Amino acid sequence: MCRLFGLHAGPRPVRATFWLVDAPDSLSVQSRREPDGAGIGTFDTSGKAHVAKQPLAAWEDHAFARAARDLKSTTFLAHVRYASTGALTMVNTHPFEQDGRLFAHNGVLHGLEQLDQRLNELGVMDLVLGQSDSERLFALITAEARRAGGDVGTGIVEAINWVARELPVFSLNFILATATDMWALRYPATHELYALERHPTTASAPLDARSHRIHTKSTELSRSPHVLFATEPMDPNPGWRPMASGELVHVGQDLAITSSMPFPDVPAQLLTFADLEPTAAASQQP
Repeated sequence: MCRLFGLHAGPRPVRATFWLVDAPDSLSVQSRREPDGAGIGTFDTSGKAHVAKQPLAAWEDHAFARAARDLKSTTFLAHVRYASTGALTMVNTHPFEQDGRLFAHNGVLHGLEQLDQRLNELGVMDLVLGQSDSERLFALITAEARRAGGDVGTGIVEAINWVARELPVFSLNFILATATDMWALRYPATHELYALERHPTTASAPLDARSHRIHTKSTELSRSPHVLFATEPMDPNPGWRPMASGELVHVGQDLAITSSMPFPDVPAQLLTFADLEPTAAASQQP
């Protein structure tokens, strides 16, 4: 299953070190499927997005993801891909960038021909450079945000409601980031997504968060509040909470959090593992 990680550090950039694919540390881990891609997105002091990513089609490519990366940003978005659709190429590797925003997705949706038709109607098919369902989902959100005068929250609600009505859906979990804001969606209940509001005290330890694949450390975040989103809890902090199915969370520049449930309980055409092609089904296993 793809791994998502989002970090919002507030209005001031902070330094954090990332390892996108930790080296396996046991035979049980080594026996698991290796990821197909990894990437991380950040923003510089002018708010410009930067993405470092690599398809991991060969063993030598894994050195890219296992190397420590010392980065500085207000928001960070990391993704480890297990491919469901699209070749193992750079254009299919997350995060994606559109209109200065970053996006990473964990899930599967079908009906891509119908989705392409919708993207053509909205005049954004040129945003799609690869073959993945994820990039197309992002393009739909981008189109709806443009129609809403740049309102990303409205764009997300309009896009996801259209997908929930019109397309077969397995999972639409994603994180979308700008230099100042972050949105996270869990929909439907297929996969979990967790959130943590961390409020360090003078005695707090540095951030040291590790999932099955993604690992990040930050000494600076021992002194300032921040918000994390992840596919699974990444440390023993009891504050990690599972987002509800259908919950859309927005974190503003001042770390103010709003939560809404603007979608139907389940998509009109809910897919199960039995509906997926073998490659897609393998990519979605926990």
